[in-house]
Amino acid sequence: MSKVAIVTDSTAYIPADLVKKYDLQVAPQVLIWGNETFRDGVDIQSNEFFTRLRNAKQLPTTSQVNPKTFHEIFKTLLEQDCKILAILLSAQLSKTIDSAQQAIEMFPSAPIEIVDSQTTAMALGFTVLAAARAVESGASLEEAKAVAEKARENVGVVFAVDTLEFLHRGGRIGGGARFLGTALQLKPILEVTGGRVEAIERVRTRSKSLSRVVELISERVAGRQPIHLACLHANAADDAQTLLKEATSLLNPIESVFTEVSPVVANHAGPGTVGLAFMAGM
Repeated sequence: MSKVAIVTDSTAYIPADLVKKYDLQVAPQVLIWGNETFRDGVDIQSNEFFTRLRNAKQLPTTSQVNPKTFHEIFKTLLEQDCKILAILLSAQLSKTIDSAQQAIEMFPSAPIEIVDSQTTAMALGFTVLAAARAVESGASLEEAKAVAEKARENVGVVFAVDTLEFLHRGGRIGGGARFLGTALQLKPILEVTGGRVEAIERVRTRSKSLSRVVELISERVAGRQPIHLACLHANAADDAQTLLKEATSLLNPIESVFTEVSPVVANHAGPGTVGLAFMAGM
């Protein structure tokens, strides 16, 4: 019986122990810094990224996983007699899915399915983990895909940023553009919804923005059990630990994950970003 292999991309930034436990294949996004090219989470880690960013005269840009990388991953898995489920970053935030589809065209009739997660970070991560756990329990490729599609409707991520500068520069801000101008001095709260980053509201202080993230997540998961919860941060570990402790005490999740965002995500969200991702009701 063929094994079902799960492929995702590095923006999920699933903790390494879970990647290993479920034998997940992670395709690295690309960070471009001057004449240097880094594979996200492979050639550069978050701490290295922020150290370099502090003294950088030139800011980096990003690029999606290239088709060659997906081709190599798919080829290796197919040679191992695997069926493949690729659960990837929102198509509205990246061309990653386009790259995966180009790679699939090189394997006519191969058992490869793609799910657009319509999200990123650990909201994507929880979708991946739901499918991986289904596979571990014996799910077929089609059944695992159905689990991922169901999970996609039950995940979310809300986050607070120090500034909209990075999201605006990278063109990833969606309706948040209305917060620009004088609002740059405020603390915006954003959400990945409908596949895009959208503004929710803005508050005047950092502490209020973090408290509001917890309140918003509580509203999103109200009445739904079980709850899986993740706190994510971009060079703001202390704030993130405090946020996760508060949210865990309030929501009593069955799973709690603490993670940094990948360098590619951090390049768009900016230093100081802290957020909560969830999966609820499954």
